[in-house]
Amino acid sequence: MNNHNLGVSISMLYPIMKTLVHKGYEPETFFKYAGFDSAILQHAEARIPVEELERILLKASEYSNDLYFGLNQGLLLDFADLGLLGYVMMHSKTIGDALAAYQRYNIILYSGFNLDWEIQGQDVVFRLFLQSPQQMSRHCVEDMTVSVLSLIRKLGNCPVDIKEIRFSHEAPEAARNLTPYVDMFGVTPQFGDNHNQLRLHKNILSHPVLYSDEKMLKVFETMAQESKEQLHSSHTFSGKVSRWLLDSLPATFPTLQHTAEHLGVSIRTLQSRLREEGTTYHEISVQVRKELALNYLRGGNYSVGEIAYALHFSEQSAFQNAFKKWTGRTPGQYRADLKQSVAFD
Repeated sequence: MNNHNLGVSISMLYPIMKTLVHKGYEPETFFKYAGFDSAILQHAEARIPVEELERILLKASEYSNDLYFGLNQGLLLDFADLGLLGYVMMHSKTIGDALAAYQRYNIILYSGFNLDWEIQGQDVVFRLFLQSPQQMSRHCVEDMTVSVLSLIRKLGNCPVDIKEIRFSHEAPEAARNLTPYVDMFGVTPQFGDNHNQLRLHKNILSHPVLYSDEKMLKVFETMAQESKEQLHSSHTFSGKVSRWLLDSLPATFPTLQHTAEHLGVSIRTLQSRLREEGTTYHEISVQVRKELALNYLRGGNYSVGEIAYALHFSEQSAFQNAFKKWTGRTPGQYRADLKQSVAFD
């Protein structure tokens, strides 16, 4: 799967909003100016195309009349802006470990963008790139570069001396000098290079993270891995079928025909695409019912009869038989085992 197609988490708009507020602008007014429907911000799981984020970033530069909007925005990035990824980085053992986590889980936020690095003598050279043929805008590249540097400094609570920095884009035409870049990086960047690169001393990779916590790292890494897997799953065809069934229950339990119509394909095409992913509509529907049944039973708020009704079984006994086939226990036995486990803990 092309990760670029997974888009960008809606939370990636928060740093833009924060930068505008820092400059004295009202985000809602800006969104109207940019022609962006801010109602989507109410949906935490929403994602937008990479191209839309780039467009909004360019509009923000235009709106605030800031030629260096991306450069300045990078300084305001906090770990909280990165969600689960930020917390995994913050509790990693070393800065190298934190950056490796960035590589693994950055897709949760910004699919397609990533970084890698290699050791060259006493230096480490970072390369920032898009995993697609698309060229990143100047503001996006500069924002990402400053963000990475800012995170490294915060992780290690230490100064970071930049030996060299290269950008694939050209210097802004309207800039009379490169002072803002020198002030930001301490060196004059080289523009028009083949890659976006950052050269630091290699010792930075082994520098300990100030907030390192092994127990917290395990918690947040597990959550980040689950989020990554769910993101990939939701963009497969079988994932879309599963999501449709979950969204439909308990109001209705869609038939194969209803599902095909919802997804805009024929029944034959639906079955064929599911076969390509190694599953069937029946297997997905069984799995969805099973997951919901387990969740309802763990919650303890519904009777077995109510759960059977919510999952559209013809009668309670049919649900009980199905559940025992799935788990080897009846719903009552499963719930009793849960209570016993809680009491033991």
